[in-house]
Amino acid sequence: MSRDLEIRMLRSFVVVAEELHFSRAAQRLFVAQQALSREIQRLEDRVGRPLFTRTTRQVTLTPAGEELLGYARRLLALHDKALHALRGEAEQLLVDVVGPGLTPSLVLAEARGRVREVEFFARERQGLDGAVATLSGRAGRIDVAFGRWTAPGARSAGLRHRPVRLEPVMVLLPAGHPFSARAEIPLADLEGSGVCFRAGDHVTHDWDDAMRQLLGPLGMDPALAHPPVHGADELAHHLHLRDAPILTLSTQPPVDGAALRPLVRPAVVYPWAMVWRADLDHPGLRALHDAVDRLSAALGWLRPPDGAWLPEPEARQTRTTRLGAAGSSLPTTTSARSRGRTSST
Repeated sequence: MSRDLEIRMLRSFVVVAEELHFSRAAQRLFVAQQALSREIQRLEDRVGRPLFTRTTRQVTLTPAGEELLGYARRLLALHDKALHALRGEAEQLLVDVVGPGLTPSLVLAEARGRVREVEFFARERQGLDGAVATLSGRAGRIDVAFGRWTAPGARSAGLRHRPVRLEPVMVLLPAGHPFSARAEIPLADLEGSGVCFRAGDHVTHDWDDAMRQLLGPLGMDPALAHPPVHGADELAHHLHLRDAPILTLSTQPPVDGAALRPLVRPAVVYPWAMVWRADLDHPGLRALHDAVDRLSAALGWLRPPDGAWLPEPEARQTRTTRLGAAGSSLPTTTSARSRGRTSST
């Protein structure tokens, strides 16, 4: 009997390992569940060890399955890379850009302009916290995602990350709102304004956590927050219906009948990071790194204004990094705990 590991077997194994559910894996592979079960059994016979523990309630990887998963992914990646090269096809990379027009989309557009041998596919999901499972292979597939590195599970999922941008937070205002005549909006003035932080394609759990840290000291009741609002049309409808300020990002696409103003005293920034699987070796990933380097250097993406506010723990990490790199000559950031004192000056 052959002891070779066939590519089809490994591909079936990886999909089952990602889904941890034979029925869903069979649907992804477009095969019958019974045929998939037989394929996994053949693979287990080849390696001589069980790869999954199956009960009526769940499917989990055995230690042997965990060990094989890393090898299988690398073998499949090399196999697919060779086929793409021999056939003259572009390699593929799936990137979660959160929403259209945001900072991750700018990075992706820059990367697409730098390489022709990669076919990038953009996905618009709900931030890094929602992409951790797909990045780590527990549910479907995403190769690269953007969000706050502090998303739940990111650190323990075997992922790598790098900072991308400290992006200014802005205030989106309906036409005719009293604030729209101002050049900038002090944070303290948002108290009692009915400010909304859950409308726009940038809204994720990562963002939600940051904005709760920011607005909590102003007396905002998180229980009053409405469900997230996504899509340009829904954002415009929500903005004009409530006639109240909306917190957004500097990359917010234009909204008809609305004005965008900086949030100041303190300037507030949102910490974007790029996250990818530790075993990912792909020209598309290298292009994304080059794109971040280029944009950051040209536009100062990682240079926040003096006294800028960041959420925790990024504020603490940023202060530590700066002190370690260049001492007190670099600007400091304001944490969630000290924000109240800063905004009152």
